[in-house]
Amino acid sequence: MDLQRVYLDSIQSQFHYYKKLAEKAMSQVEPEQLFAQPKEDVNSIGTIVKHMCGNILSRWTDFLTADGEKDWRDRDAEFENDWTNKEELLASWDEAWACFFQAIDSLQPEQLGQIIYIRNEGHTVLEAINRQLAHYPYHIGQIVYAAKWLKENEWNSLSVPRNGSKQYNAGKFAKEKAIKHFTDEELKRLDGDGETL
Repeated sequence: MDLQRVYLDSIQSQFHYYKKLAEKAMSQVEPEQLFAQPKEDVNSIGTIVKHMCGNILSRWTDFLTADGEKDWRDRDAEFENDWTNKEELLASWDEAWACFFQAIDSLQPEQLGQIIYIRNEGHTVLEAINRQLAHYPYHIGQIVYAAKWLKENEWNSLSVPRNGSKQYNAGKFAKEKAIKHFTDEELKRLDGDGETL
């Protein structure tokens, strides 16, 4: 088994899953709620997205050949709550993730040990990926939490609904054991093509 290829396939699936999770959360709130701040020093969903886009574009543009903290990045400006348009937010989101997946899709297993730099600090490619696999879901969790908090009507659960664990587990254990990535069914479910939790 080529563990390096397994790793690359696994992280691709996980990043696709978390991207979709954020999109499903954002789709449940009104456009103006994307930019609402509970208080002055708390980021809106839009600000979190703006920061993520800045980070993604900086880290993954010329990923293997240039420092991940680009000189054109203005990180402080990412936390200014000045986006007001859902279309602008989603266009930036799509652009950033396209950059990310282009970089990830082009990686070869043997490149996982290559050294890249972020703020002049060397990381293996594998370490740099893991760093972002912790960073992006951290912010996506904030997006999901904020969206659920802002939602005025019924929330469509993005995970196992409250008091639904027994039913969910029963469905899982009713199937034959199989080796597969946990996101396979989750992505189908989020797309509306799979079983509900």
